[in-house]
Amino acid sequence: MVDKRMLIVPAELVRKIDENRGDMSQAEFIEFLINSQLQETKEKAKEQQYITKEELRVFQEDVKNLLRRSLDFFVSYGLELGKHAPKTEFEELTTRLHELENDLASEDEKREAKIKWK
Repeated sequence: MVDKRMLIVPAELVRKIDENRGDMSQAEFIEFLINSQLQETKEKAKEQQYITKEELRVFQEDVKNLLRRSLDFFVSYGLELGKHAPKTEFEELTTRLHELENDLASEDEKREAKIKWK
């Protein structure tokens, strides 16, 4: 046996239900509306789970730019503090920057890693 409950709703809502339900009972119409809304919500959630290749490419480029700017900032900041790095440390940093440039370079455009020296 189906368990039944009473739902108290405003009279205006009952009027809208009665005007639009056609041959369905009030309960069938409300169940239909709820199921339709839940199904639509699930479909929208499935659609939004994936990103496009273009969105991923833009995200990767933005992350690369952020990394470059962060590296540039930290190198500049370290040099601004007046720390005089020995030549071997400077060469090591230059080597790392060149490695970073090679890793991040795209086939379609040339990338440069620059050091501000004051």
